[in-house]
Amino acid sequence: MIFYFFEVLNDHPLMLLLLNVGLAGLGGALPPIIERTRRRGLENSLPEVLEGLSDSIGAGQGLQQAIMKVSESRSDLFGKLLRETLDVSAVTSFDAALADFAMKTRSKQIQRVINLLSTAEENDAPIQEILFRSSLEYEKLNDLVNKRENDLMGQAILIILFISVGLPALIAFIVGLFAPESSGYAVDEVNSAMVHFFGAASGVAVLVSGRMLGRAKDYLWLIPLWMFASMAVYKFGYIMII
Repeated sequence: MIFYFFEVLNDHPLMLLLLNVGLAGLGGALPPIIERTRRRGLENSLPEVLEGLSDSIGAGQGLQQAIMKVSESRSDLFGKLLRETLDVSAVTSFDAALADFAMKTRSKQIQRVINLLSTAEENDAPIQEILFRSSLEYEKLNDLVNKRENDLMGQAILIILFISVGLPALIAFIVGLFAPESSGYAVDEVNSAMVHFFGAASGVAVLVSGRMLGRAKDYLWLIPLWMFASMAVYKFGYIMII
């Protein structure tokens, strides 16, 4: 079966090229996905952390003591970064350690919060109230962002799967059922055109889905692999039907 698979690919050099480029492109597609998952995990934890800091400061602790208490109670990445911040503050200023923490998170949300805390400390503002209100605001913001991303992700995946898998499989079934080569139909040119059409359609579908999610540049890495998948579904679907 494997030898037959590669034999078919040898007759379609474009599919073989797309497979190789697509597999290589995974090296560029995975890091943004991992980075985004990491960043969103920190941002989703932010409201809980801010609430914990607010409670600790309300109990009479200073900001540095509050951060120490929150970091000790968390075993996730957020807690790890906070503990690293406290270690850095032992050899430098606390403000510099907080700035370093904000840079490590690579999150605009968290960086805005750190800037807000620094400004509040400089102006003797009520930090407890600021932290509590910020926790409520960011909780609502994250709920909206997560809902939007889940809705759009479902739509994007549906578009890709329909164009790249469902449609070529359906057309391959129809062509193989009503125009098999065994019946004398000359379908080589039709099949070649359909293979290239579904490859191009799949590339457009992936690009549109990436644009919907605001991650078009990241999805460019996935286009060759999905193009190959769509072309392979049609080609091998037709072969299986006949």
